[in-house]
Amino acid sequence: MRPRNLDEFAGQKHLVGKGRPLRKLIETDNIPSMIFWGPPGSGKTSLAFVIAKLVDADFIAKSAVAAGIKDVREIVQRAKLAWKAHKRKTILFLDEIHRFNKAQQDAFLPHVEKGTITLIGATTENPSFEVIGPLLSRSRMFVFNPLEEEDLMVILKQAMTEERGLGPLKPEADEEVLRFIIKISDGDARRALNAIEAATQVTEPGKGGKRIITRETTEAVLERKFLLYDKAGEEHYNLISAFIKSLRGSDADAAVYWLMRMIDSGEDPLYLARRMVILAGEDIGLADPQALVVANAAKDAIHFVGYPECVFHLVEAAIYLALAPKSNATLKAIQAARKDIEETQAEPVPLHLRNAPTGLMKHLGYGKDYQYPHSFEDAVEDQAYRPPKVEGHVYYAPTDRGFEARLQERLKNIRERKRKSPSKRTKPKDK
Repeated sequence: MRPRNLDEFAGQKHLVGKGRPLRKLIETDNIPSMIFWGPPGSGKTSLAFVIAKLVDADFIAKSAVAAGIKDVREIVQRAKLAWKAHKRKTILFLDEIHRFNKAQQDAFLPHVEKGTITLIGATTENPSFEVIGPLLSRSRMFVFNPLEEEDLMVILKQAMTEERGLGPLKPEADEEVLRFIIKISDGDARRALNAIEAATQVTEPGKGGKRIITRETTEAVLERKFLLYDKAGEEHYNLISAFIKSLRGSDADAAVYWLMRMIDSGEDPLYLARRMVILAGEDIGLADPQALVVANAAKDAIHFVGYPECVFHLVEAAIYLALAPKSNATLKAIQAARKDIEETQAEPVPLHLRNAPTGLMKHLGYGKDYQYPHSFEDAVEDQAYRPPKVEGHVYYAPTDRGFEARLQERLKNIRERKRKSPSKRTKPKDK
């Protein structure tokens, strides 16, 4: 059911609609090297084959899964011969170009730059991460979007009626069934076509040989919704980013949604628990010290009860973290302390803070004038605990949210006492 021309091509109107730049390039046979980036089933390969039919060029299609540098060399040699014999360009369509490593992609560079071959690479992964910079700079990037519902509806109806599709089997499906298939396909034409094909094949012919496809049959064939997810790819990072941002933004419902998207796509529960433990320290901190306990408990539950029961504990932890008061005061304290460390020399530890286990150390002044906090009222005394160059610098500034409001008051009292002169300070208790 691949489209045979641009008019049959469904979707990506921003690229191949009337008057759009890519369509003009194709229609004028002026194809540059290009990278097609988009989700599965959005038409990248189909458009490449449409280009193959429309342009006057030697078209070679390869998959990076099965091809290697040897294939590249053979293609380049073939391209040179085609140009020498017929002045004919060669277009190489390389599907899943992200599967090629840096050395393999490097092999294209001189030939793309010289124009020996025109490269069309297709990828579901972010080219910024998966395609080398020099190759990106020599190619034009075109971003494909998931297909719209109406585009998928056109594709399904064509597949059900055309002779080259399912037409000979006489399938019929009402709007509800087709909308269900479209919904579970997530903008992926390949999934939609596989679904309607499977439903057609298991439906018995009725009167006149017609196969009436029902919602129940479709659900039984598909069993469950497809989910776009690749634990090593960009979608993995997109979903975990959305999950963490939902927790940080105190949206419990969004957090549960993204969490379940990942769990039902096969994500490792321990990875999710690990990210929640990190967030408990980075974005909640001492505003709710219990958050770290809850996140760690979810991690322990995964080991103890395993999947799928551990989903309860992951969701409970996500909801707790989302609703907990937020503070990044700990993060700011880390950053401020590191800044001082980077901008000053490795200052020596003040003598009064050093232990003096030997006579020599005592003679050198180690431990001299150290004031034992428990000898003072509230175990608070006034002495320097840092080198002079950084003494007095404030790193930790608690918020007024959650438990940190109490810490803020406590810290204020401690700092106030430490600002008092020794003459005003409460005298040490008797030992």
